[in-house]
Amino acid sequence: MSTIKIGDRVVGDGAPALLIAEVGQAHDGSLGTAHAFIDAAAEAGADAIKFQTHIAAAESTLDEEFRVKFSKQDATRYDYWHRMEFSPEQWVGLADHAKEKGLIFLSSAFSVAAVDLLDGLGHPAWKIGSGEYKSTDLMAAMAATGKPILLSTGMSRWAEIAESAVGIRALGVDLGLFQCTSRYPTPLDQVGLNVIDKLRAAHDCPAGLSDHSGSPYPALAALARGADMIEVHVTFDKRLFGPDVPASLTFEEFRQVADGRAAFATMDAHPVDKDVVADELGTMRGLFTKSLAPTRALAKGTVLAADMLTAKKPGTGISATRMDEYIGRTLADDVQPDRLLRPDDVK
Repeated sequence: MSTIKIGDRVVGDGAPALLIAEVGQAHDGSLGTAHAFIDAAAEAGADAIKFQTHIAAAESTLDEEFRVKFSKQDATRYDYWHRMEFSPEQWVGLADHAKEKGLIFLSSAFSVAAVDLLDGLGHPAWKIGSGEYKSTDLMAAMAATGKPILLSTGMSRWAEIAESAVGIRALGVDLGLFQCTSRYPTPLDQVGLNVIDKLRAAHDCPAGLSDHSGSPYPALAALARGADMIEVHVTFDKRLFGPDVPASLTFEEFRQVADGRAAFATMDAHPVDKDVVADELGTMRGLFTKSLAPTRALAKGTVLAADMLTAKKPGTGISATRMDEYIGRTLADDVQPDRLLRPDDVK
């Protein structure tokens, strides 16, 4: 499988999965809140933080309807996008803050104007949201920067995914693909973990999960299956305002995902040899296995019969699996049922 580089980070081919904390519009137009998301994402173990760069005049019209009618302060979807805008200088501040926190700064561009704005920030890769799979002008503008393109497939058929993948590669840039289901929140039975492996195999590129379930389980399951990238929306609290909050993880849940990645990596990096482990557990094996013991007091000279022997702990004496070898042998000493049978007890 091919790898791609996002900044200094290698993605794919066994490298640690890239964990992206997606802010989207959860800042609700507040620059201070946007900066707070950066601090929280870094504390939660994210590798990258991703925003969305909307320039209302460049991407929308008054004809655009709300996906979910949630806003009590925006008369139109266009008004909402306009309220979500930050100035170029504010975007510079957000990007610098992310770098100070050791995070890769990403933002989905929804117009060529947004690509131009973000490219000036040294943007290391481009994310194409599921609804932009037909935006060839956007893809061309992104590819002109030479940076990798990460495509979400939440609304695409297999043929459309293939068409997009071929088109992006024809533009001369690296490709990464996300399995995604564009439902908010996504029911667990529609997450589609199986698609990740199919995307990787079909297109020979890193593949991951962009999840909207609002649960940490899909991300953890995808990591356990070897996903190369994980993207999840984040929120400070699931009681907050916004259309994406039900589809988001809290930062505490995101930390579970980050800790899970580390745990899975440790387990994968240390294959176990059962024989070696069994030898190392010699004392434990002795405690938990069983040995031959008399069922009752028996006198010297007794010829052992099956009903005279049983298996008892510990397993440090004659193995209970050898019972057949001792039936018919003669006792050399008196024996008691509260002690194991010893080799020198028999002739």
